[in-house]
This record gives sequence, C-alpha cells and structure tokens, in this order.
Amino acid sequence: MPDIASLEGDPAYDVTWPWTSGEALVPGLTCVFRVRNEARNLPWVLPPVFAAVQHVLLVDNGSDDGTADVARAVAEECGAADRLTVLDYPHRVARAGGEHLATPATSVHSLTHFYNWCFSHVRTTYSMKWDGDMVLTPEGSGILRDLSWQLQATRAIVAMPRHPLTVVDESTGWLDLSLRFLEPWIYPMGPDFTFVKAFDWELREFPPGVERIVLQQGLVLEVKWLDADEYAHWRREGVDFTNTRLYRKLREFEVDEAIRNGDPEALGGLVRVTAPEGVHIIDHVSRDWLWRQPRPLVQHSLPSSLKERVRP
Repeated sequence: MPDIASLEGDPAYDVTWPWTSGEALVPGLTCVFRVRNEARNLPWVLPPVFAAVQHVLLVDNGSDDGTADVARAVAEECGAADRLTVLDYPHRVARAGGEHLATPATSVHSLTHFYNWCFSHVRTTYSMKWDGDMVLTPEGSGILRDLSWQLQATRAIVAMPRHPLTVVDESTGWLDLSLRFLEPWIYPMGPDFTFVKAFDWELREFPPGVERIVLQQGLVLEVKWLDADEYAHWRREGVDFTNTRLYRKLREFEVDEAIRNGDPEALGGLVRVTAPEGVHIIDHVSRDWLWRQPRPLVQHSLPSSLKERVRP
C-alpha cells in the first residue's frame, strides 16, 4: 500500500517512501529539481550542482522546450550521466497562491503531492531542494561538496541566502542585494521531513530541536530574464502581498516592473553590473563579481512602502 495514494487513483503517482518499502538509504546528498521549461538556465545551473552533490534527480513537469534533453546533454558534458535521473510528471500543478489553497493536498495537481512524489524517489540520506534558475558560485559548490559528507554524522537542515539577478542582456544585469531572504534547502530524508500543505505553497516539516546551519551570503544567484514571463506560475489575483510571508514575491514583481519601466534606481536596493566584453553576465556575477565583494554583502535601504512589510 502507498503511503499517500493519489486522489485520482493513479498508482504511478502514489507516494511510497523508501523507509516504508524496506529500502535502505545510502550516504550522500541528492539534489531534486522540479522544473518546467528551464532549458535556457540549465547550462549554468547544472554543472556546479553536479560538482557539489552525489546525485541529481530532475522531475520534468510538462516542459516543451527540451528541458530533459538539455539536462542529459549537460550531464554528459560534465561526465555525470550516471548521476542523473530524469522523471516525468505530466500533471498540471496548481499555481502558488489561491489555486494551491483550493487544491486537495493528495491530488496529483497539488504542490504538496507533487513535492512528496518527487522526493519519494530520493535514495540518499540527505536531499536538497533546488530550483531550475538557481546558479551556485564556485565557492558555493565547494562548500556544499564538503558539507554533504559532514552532514552524515548529524540531522541538520541547511539554509542559505540567494540573490536575484535580472538579466537585461548578455552583458548587463541588475542584482538585488536589498533583502536577506533565508530559506532551508537541505534536509535529512525521513518520515519527520515530508511535505504538508500550507496556505500559499507546500511546506516541509521538521521536528523541534533540529540543528539549523546557515551558510554565508554570495553563494547562490537566482536568475530572472527580463525577456521572459518569470511569474506565469504565480497567481496575482486574490493574493495579499502585505502578508510578511510574501514580501519576497512582491519585491520580485516590483523589481521586474521598475527595470521594464527604465527606472530601477528609484526603487532602491538594486546594483547594476556590467560584464567584460565576451563574458556572459551570469558567468561574470557568479564566478567573479560576487567573489570579490566584501562580506556581508551591502544591504541597501528599502523604500518605506516595502520596509513596513518586511520583518528581519
């Protein structure tokens, strides 16, 4: 019997955890991607992840841009084809916000069920949730590589700040250093660390008293493309962005609109970065610019309208 039967009665998308099926987990860290149409980002995203973790699990949710094929090609180039597993999840998943709230937690269309199904395929003792637009710096890759083995002697969750980079063109980008948003990305695998339904998205449980490790700033970029609709998976209508849990999403909307309107300086907190000739802006910021900045990274002041909604 599955641990979580899908509401629609499709056994291929029931959730069965390895510890209930009698399968032992092996030491290591698996990075889990849940992606849709991330082919553009993966050549930057995957190589430093392959260098950092023991296995990569990529779950493709209905991409039509060749995401899975690009992932396999990058893995081959990295000599990591044997450390990549690609799975297909063909069901439409409810968008964060009101759609998620209205979808039963055990439905194949629920973020909660989707995440539990994805992570039920992990076979290492630790897992790392990662997004298809997040680029590790070389420093970040090295830190995670060392940490992945050190974690085996403990039960800890690991959080790290990420810094949004809006790509205007190949040589120009705007980096947002105004918000220090910490999110746990790495968790032990086990029955105390599964996903439950929260108001606007899924939430990973963890027992009280678990050690929390916070990594330094400057290790992860979150890439946003100005020529793409980065917010198609979010429903804006009916979402109360004055809620402090959603200030980051509101900030992303405001940054995108300010850059499109040609007035990012008026928003505050943004740094314009220009790459040298022949170097892509993502490569420049992730491999050179961030590495050279003093720590902590400068936290620019926020406009008062947003500051009222932000809590440390």
